Amino acid sequence: MDETWFTIFGALPFISCCSGTKTHCVSPDWTFDIIYLVGRFVDHMGTVRDIIGKTFEYGQGRGELPGVDELAEVIEVLSDSENPQSSHDDLTDFEYLRRTAYDLAHQRFGNRIYIRGLIEFTNICKNDCYYCGIRKSNSHVDRYRLTKEQILSCADEGYVLGFRTFVLQGGEDGGFSDEDIADIVRCIKERHPDCAVTLSFGEHPYETYRLWRMAGADRYLLRHETADRAHYERLHPEEMSYDNRVRCLYDLKSLGYQVGSGFMVGSPYQTPVNLAEDLHFLAKLQPQMIGIGPYVPHKETPFAKMEQGTVRQTLVMISLLRLMFPKALIPSTTSLGTIAADGRERGFMHGANVVMPNLSPVSVRKKYELYDNKICTGEESAQCRGCLDRRAEAFGFQVVVDRGDYILS
Repeated sequence: MDETWFTIFGALPFISCCSGTKTHCVSPDWTFDIIYLVGRFVDHMGTVRDIIGKTFEYGQGRGELPGVDELAEVIEVLSDSENPQSSHDDLTDFEYLRRTAYDLAHQRFGNRIYIRGLIEFTNICKNDCYYCGIRKSNSHVDRYRLTKEQILSCADEGYVLGFRTFVLQGGEDGGFSDEDIADIVRCIKERHPDCAVTLSFGEHPYETYRLWRMAGADRYLLRHETADRAHYERLHPEEMSYDNRVRCLYDLKSLGYQVGSGFMVGSPYQTPVNLAEDLHFLAKLQPQMIGIGPYVPHKETPFAKMEQGTVRQTLVMISLLRLMFPKALIPSTTSLGTIAADGRERGFMHGANVVMPNLSPVSVRKKYELYDNKICTGEESAQCRGCLDRRAEAFGFQVVVDRGDYILS
């Protein structure tokens, strides 16, 4: 009997009785239906790999994405390290998924990891999202707003360090007019015409997005957070609208941005079904970039005592997304590196191919604290880039000087 079967039977108490077609394990604290347990195990041995295969085929344009219930079961099984899993070819289903995603990413991108220089230009926000450390109700935040000159200086420094994409990220700060943002985008593009500019600045009207696109913005990041309306409403105050978030994403696509969306893994009240619905939402949206990371609580939010997301479930979702979107740009996020020292590197091993080091002035990095214990807030930009290069190389990857655009073909 191989070790897989010992996983099932080794923990069971003595079999003390048999009745009809059902065999029961009975002890003072246990009552198991063995046939049911083994049946579920055998089902998982086939089903998990079948669903992984169907998800891969969907990504290759050769079939439909598995249904929400099927994906939810696979997510639940693979996210639980205690669950018995098949070991065909000496691989667990979790490792089989990882290798499939890694091989697919390597086939498309080689060992290249694309970098984006993150400039967190304001931590002032009009919104009050229940999970976010810079929510407007958090009176303990030391608020800041970078000047145009400071933002341009960050981009100039990043260019010297080899960055060819700059991500301007901030809370929804009314202190910047629409034209202010457009002017900053124009200036970056004039100084560095070979670079891409990505905005991550929240929800705005169509005409505002159009203005920024005309100014030269190439990409826009806006996580949908969750594809379940009821779940969305549990994460946000009532003045925020799920429909408006979705409207923004489709407006951005219609304007020709390369669009990034995504969600937190393990957010409060989230279920495997929610995660499966997120995959289906993204299948319909077809974004070029997908950013996911584990939920990490912040001490000054209503969710301060909620459990954080897990590394394992985040890696499962990265791998499934790689199968679904073989050409997509998928970051291995700072939040993943926050909850595990090697989290970002493990993300690369599961199919991620982007990382976003911080170019913000060191003096403000700790102030942009969306969650507790955020890493890389005390290093100079050059130190951060050098450290990232060495860590990526240790896992067989190469950080490349490239815009890293989404390529359709």
